[in-house]
Amino acid sequence: MRTNEEVVREAYRLAEGSVLDGDGFRALFTEDGAFNDMPNSMSFRGDEIPQALMGFASVFPDVHRELLAVHALGAVVAVELRIQGTHLGGFPTPAGEIPPTGNRIDVPTADLWHLRDGKIERFDCYNTANVLLAQIGVKPDFDSAIKAAKAAAAGA
Repeated sequence: MRTNEEVVREAYRLAEGSVLDGDGFRALFTEDGAFNDMPNSMSFRGDEIPQALMGFASVFPDVHRELLAVHALGAVVAVELRIQGTHLGGFPTPAGEIPPTGNRIDVPTADLWHLRDGKIERFDCYNTANVLLAQIGVKPDFDSAIKAAKAAAAGA
């Protein structure tokens, strides 16, 4: 049986833009396993898990994850990495799709993988979404946030 670190390293290999094997990635998880995109409060369970890979790869088809440090701590594998790629596909948002910019991303990330009996039970991805958005040209709209907060306070 593979070690927990070997399982996690295989998951990263299968998620590379040059490989992109959603079914193979899914097979590394327990039947009820979960992929949690923490900054975006999104969770993919079971057979939804490949959707997370395919969705990201549709925006950044050359996605690469540069592993900086991997620490296997019993049933948990902690990974420091950088998610890299080129913004070549539409980026979906609640307000509409951000068209491709051709900008490169290099996003600091920390991942926690929880394994049970050689399978991934839970994968928590903590990417710095604000860095990713800035790198594709999305600037915070502080004016709208201040106006909304003032309006909410006035109505309270």
